[in-house]
Amino acid sequence: MPLILVTNDDGIRSPGLRAAAAALQTLGQVVVVAPVEQWSGAGRCMPATSEGRIYPETLMVNGGILRAYAVEGTPAQVVDHAILEILPRPPDLVVSGINYGENVGSGVTISGTVGAALEAASFGIPALAVSLQTPVEHHLGYSEEIDFRAAAYFTCLFARAVLRQALPFDVDVLKIDIPATATPETPWRWTRQSRQRYFVPVRPMRRRPTDPGPLGYRVEIDFERLEPDSDIHALVVDQVVSVTPLSLDLTSRVSERELRQWWENAR
Repeated sequence: MPLILVTNDDGIRSPGLRAAAAALQTLGQVVVVAPVEQWSGAGRCMPATSEGRIYPETLMVNGGILRAYAVEGTPAQVVDHAILEILPRPPDLVVSGINYGENVGSGVTISGTVGAALEAASFGIPALAVSLQTPVEHHLGYSEEIDFRAAAYFTCLFARAVLRQALPFDVDVLKIDIPATATPETPWRWTRQSRQRYFVPVRPMRRRPTDPGPLGYRVEIDFERLEPDSDIHALVVDQVVSVTPLSLDLTSRVSERELRQWWENAR
């Protein structure tokens, strides 16, 4: 039976986490390992201050009790603890999500959801990073108003495919973003990560630099320059499910000839 690790960046109490676990129980043995606290925006960070305590938990999923663990650490650190200490063997698949809030555009490296999936991929384990489009005011909470049923359907759909056949070379993570209006009948398509920023930081309003001033953010899209094959276009304009293959290899696709030409011109 396939072993599936389910994690997230919203924390062990997230309804999106439970929705993913419930959907994936039809495919294999599910073990949930998630952060104790909210870690949205953590990317793949590994702060040395994390103490890594592990707390056994139980989650009610599909009318039964599911084994789970809460870890003091970032999403990426949680994946490490799960693989190195908790699971009996390396998992066949890691699913990160379902996240409150979409993860599209050039800010995907900020996402703790994507960060956890990339950390799993660094062990050679295929991973999904699944996010549901939600209003900004719900990103850091556990609102029961959010309907995860369509997102759970697509989580299961792509998890089944990955378990049946290995991902192609240079595809380490499938980043899946589901529109808020999606149903299981909503079309999906392959996309590329937009080079545009999607969540734009907002300047803090404070009187003195020493006053508390956390950065806010808002959605901002340049529709005139938006790439038609991008994740943002699919999610926002066409309102279809965006499936973006991600690679651990961040090397630019520029040719050596172009680099040589650049160097000669810069001398």
